[in-house]
Amino acid sequence: MLIYVQLFYTFFQIGLFGFGGGYGMLSLIQREVVFNHNWMTSSDFIDIVAISQMTPGPVGINSATYAGYTALQNTGAPEWMCVLGSCIATFSVVLPSLVLMLLISAFFMKYANHPRVRSVFDGLRPVVVGLLLAATLMLMNAENFGNPFERFGGNSSDTFHFGISCALFLATFVATKFFKIGPIKMIVVAAAIGGVLL
Repeated sequence: MLIYVQLFYTFFQIGLFGFGGGYGMLSLIQREVVFNHNWMTSSDFIDIVAISQMTPGPVGINSATYAGYTALQNTGAPEWMCVLGSCIATFSVVLPSLVLMLLISAFFMKYANHPRVRSVFDGLRPVVVGLLLAATLMLMNAENFGNPFERFGGNSSDTFHFGISCALFLATFVATKFFKIGPIKMIVVAAAIGGVLL
């Protein structure tokens, strides 16, 4: 039962302070589930992020769903307990937003142009950018890109993995930024290239 309480409390906090949407939540989720509670490894979390991006729905909520399931699974819990952990994590990450939106929506339109309200949003904007940058940097690690310097003296497999990963990253950035190719097409193409070359 303790892990369910911890899941609820942890993801409720993430939902309460996860400004910037799903991607802003990722660094908070990683800090809690990987470093603070040791519910999973960094590699497990990267897999969760990848699955969350490819499945329908907001990435932050999807990540909470998979993280809740994986946290119980890594303890050796039976399937039904893992599903319950998934439900608790999902519910608790959504709950603060639901409550706050119900409370705020009644007052926001009336006070949206109030100087103090504008000041609060001016203060939140840099925080959102910082959380998005943290999520970006979190994903730029050895699990995603490989590490050509893992063994001093070189390892051709690691170097090849790193080179292909960097090339995919740059190609995706250029294709989406300058050629306006949709992310779904890029996910399919990158998955096919990764499946063949990596």
